[in-house]
Amino acid sequence: MAEEARGTFTVDDALMTLGFGKYQFCVLGYAALAWVSEAMEMMLLSFIGPVVQRLWHLSAKQQSLITSVVFIGMLIGAYSWGVVADKYGRRKGFLMTALVTTLAGFASAFSPNYASLLVFRCVVGIGLGGGPVLCSWLLEFIPPPNRGTWMVVFQAFWTVGAVFEASIAWIVMPRLGWRWLLGFSSIPSFGLLAFYFITPESPRYLCLNGRTKEAMIILERIAEVNGTKVPLGTLVSEDYQAGLDEDETPAKPEQGPFSTILKLLSRELIRPTLLLWAVFFGNSFNYYGLVLLTTELNTGRSRCAGHKTESKISEDVNYKDVFITTFAEFPGLIIVALTIDRVGRRLSMAILFFICCILIFPLVFHQTQKVTTGLLFGSRVCITATFTTLFIYAPEVYPTAVRTTGFGSASSMGRIGGMICPYVAVALVQGCHQTAAIGMFEAIILLSGVCILLIPIETKGRELTDDVKQKLTAPV
Repeated sequence: MAEEARGTFTVDDALMTLGFGKYQFCVLGYAALAWVSEAMEMMLLSFIGPVVQRLWHLSAKQQSLITSVVFIGMLIGAYSWGVVADKYGRRKGFLMTALVTTLAGFASAFSPNYASLLVFRCVVGIGLGGGPVLCSWLLEFIPPPNRGTWMVVFQAFWTVGAVFEASIAWIVMPRLGWRWLLGFSSIPSFGLLAFYFITPESPRYLCLNGRTKEAMIILERIAEVNGTKVPLGTLVSEDYQAGLDEDETPAKPEQGPFSTILKLLSRELIRPTLLLWAVFFGNSFNYYGLVLLTTELNTGRSRCAGHKTESKISEDVNYKDVFITTFAEFPGLIIVALTIDRVGRRLSMAILFFICCILIFPLVFHQTQKVTTGLLFGSRVCITATFTTLFIYAPEVYPTAVRTTGFGSASSMGRIGGMICPYVAVALVQGCHQTAAIGMFEAIILLSGVCILLIPIETKGRELTDDVKQKLTAPV
């Protein structure tokens, strides 16, 4: 190999030698805590909205805004934290996101009025927008052969957090109220701050930015904990090695506030970036839309059929039903685990998008409640699987130099989809336009499946790249 001939090795070479061991389990544990925290902060929105609406006599639009402001904050944070992490490091990036989420989340419990609650939840959303930073950080510690499997395990902690939030809401809300739920939900974020000082920086990021000595210290620590040895030779970045293989002088990574943005819009990345934006938009639009349709289709049928409905809506949240339906995401995770490293990222997502499209098509026409629930359950399994795979695939597409910026910008497009979907899933269905609503979901799901196939990059088993000048397409 060229690496051996020249006495050099890359971070991926080192990770392959060091293997997935105790050190990576510790890194995974920290990332899992962060993912549980984010899921809890998102899940609680379905519990506090109805209660606050009743206590503060809010309109339906005002209640909806409590959720919308979180997505607005995530839209801002998803891109902003990506730029910060690519310029100043992954570690500093998720420290800032953890601080913002923790402080604003805890302060939400003391909101004296509606306006202050909106402000605090918007700031929480800005912090939650740092999820792509965390995914990129974890990804850069995992050897290529194990990447798909362990990233699926990581994504499973989102469902764990959602189930845990439903559990504590079931216990806390009837007895202590919504403020206590907000307070308890911020505890995992405090845990992130407590363990922050022993978390390492990404060795890939350090190596790319010329800090190879620091990267070597981390790799040697991984070897010590895993009981293995670092390869012999000199550590170099992937783009440096590529330059040696081509007898070229490796280019020094560009620095400056706009360098990552320019790279993201470069000839090599513009096509996958635009297509990923479309897929993220469609995935979020359909994921959150299917959650809303679960209740809207069943409650809207009688009204649109001309049947009388109860004038008074129950003020209590059915915690048992929410708890049970949350488990619908586990089959999706199992599907991802079985297909992501066998079928590949793109093809498995495309197949699941098309199956989802087939499952919701019968809902163009009114169905019985049991049939509707069954079709939506199956659709949610598929859309959860595509969401999980997409969060693994997107950071693999981008090189280290722009990974969190690219992933963050794509995630921002997803937040826009999340903000728009209620106008289709709720407004159109309540206006007795179910056919139009389902038709729109069908079109966007189908478009998402086509877009993912058009991305010219398959990352299954591929080593991560460091710079945009490296060849991005996987070997056939």
